[in-house]
Amino acid sequence: MRLQGKVAIVTGAGSGIGRATARLFAAEGARVVAADVSDAVEETVAGLDRAIAVRMDAGSEADVERVVAMACDKFGGLDIFYANAGISGGGEGIFDSSVALWTEVLRVNLIGPALAIKHAAPRIVERGRGAILCTASVAGLRSGAGGPAYSASKAGVINLVQTAAQQLSTSGVRVNTICPGLIETGMTQRAFDYARDNGKQDKLGQLNPLRRAGRPEEIARVALFLASDEASYVNGQAWVVDGGLSSSHPVTRQLFGKTSF
Repeated sequence: MRLQGKVAIVTGAGSGIGRATARLFAAEGARVVAADVSDAVEETVAGLDRAIAVRMDAGSEADVERVVAMACDKFGGLDIFYANAGISGGGEGIFDSSVALWTEVLRVNLIGPALAIKHAAPRIVERGRGAILCTASVAGLRSGAGGPAYSASKAGVINLVQTAAQQLSTSGVRVNTICPGLIETGMTQRAFDYARDNGKQDKLGQLNPLRRAGRPEEIARVALFLASDEASYVNGQAWVVDGGLSSSHPVTRQLFGKTSF
C-alpha cells in the first residue's frame, strides 16, 4: 500500500499505460481520478472502490483545471498527477507533415504536460510534498522511434520535466518522466495486430536486448515507484524503460556466445 492516503490523477487512463497505472495506484491505496478523452475510461475504474472516471482533453487548459479541482473537491487534495495522455500523430515525415498535425501533436503531447504541471503543482504544494509524472518516449531521446512531430514533442517533455523540477525547487514537488520503448497500448495496437495477423509477433521488440515488446504493467510499476515516497530523492529525471533499446547505437549485433552477421 505504497500510496495509502494519496490522491492521484492519471490521464490517458482509457487504455494501455494509463489504465494499468490507474488500477495499480488504486490497488496501492490511492484515491484515483482516471481521465481520458474516451468513454473507455469507465471500464478502467469498473470494480475499483477508490477511483472515479472523467472525460477530459489533456491539451485543454479548462479541462485540466476542471479535473484538478474535481480531485481536490472529491478527495480533499492532490498528491500525484501523472500526465500520461498522448497521441502518435502518424508516421509522416518532415516534408509530408502539415502544420495542423504538428499543432495537434504538440498541443496534446507537450502543452498537455505543461498544463498539468501548471495547475497540479500549486495544489500538491498545499499537501507539503508530492509527485508529477509525465510520459515521454525513447523517441524523445534520438531519432528512429517515431515520426518527427511525435519525437519532437517527447523530447520537449524531457526538457520540460527538467525545467519544472528546477522551477519547483524547495516546493516539495518532484517532477520526473518515463520514456517507454515499444509497449502494447491503444496507440500501437494496430502494429501489434498486424504482426500477429501475419505471423510476425516474434519481430515485435526484436531490436532491444530483451527481444520482446513491453507490457503496460511494466511501465505502471515504474510510475508507482516514482510517485511513491520510495523515490523521495529522484527529481528532474527521464527514466528509460525500453528493454535496453536505447543503450546502443545501431551496430552489428553481438549475440551471446557468437557473432551476428
